[in-house]
Amino acid sequence: MAEQHKAGAFDIRNVIGLLLAVYGVILTLTGLFADPETDKTGGVDANLWAGLALLVVGSVFIAWARLRPIIVPDDVEHVTDDPTRPAPRKRPPAKG
Repeated sequence: MAEQHKAGAFDIRNVIGLLLAVYGVILTLTGLFADPETDKTGGVDANLWAGLALLVVGSVFIAWARLRPIIVPDDVEHVTDDPTRPAPRKRPPAKG
């Protein structure tokens, strides 16, 4: 059996998971090391909890992409009867 090709880094779930994880790290570090300003948020450190939530959601996206990868087919037939594809334009004859 031939090896199946996976979408890998081009899977949108990896991109979304990585982006959420990066924002989660930034907010978690802000929550840990910056002024929590709990008077504005009703006594909770909003940056810390939002950062932790983003880390969890980002890791779920990345785990989802790893556990159920998208398989890219090796051979795709060329579509010649697609009614939505415009016909090629003919170039006007050259003058002169």
